[in-house]
Amino acid sequence: MNLYDKILLRKRALIETVNDELKNVCQIEHTRHRSIDGFASNLIAGLIAYNLLPKKPSLNIDIIDKSRLIA
Repeated sequence: MNLYDKILLRKRALIETVNDELKNVCQIEHTRHRSIDGFASNLIAGLIAYNLLPKKPSLNIDIIDKSRLIA
């Protein structure tokens, strides 16, 4: 497993938090859309709601040596 994958594996809790916010707070989830338009409008409305959240979780990954990521 390379270094980048190990870093992201440690950040899994934060990634799960973002997914939870998208599903529960912004209500983005599969709800058997009857048309492509309904799916697109639900997805776009949820993403806009997520963008308007005052505080969003973020990953702070500082990559010092990019050559170590290839290994």
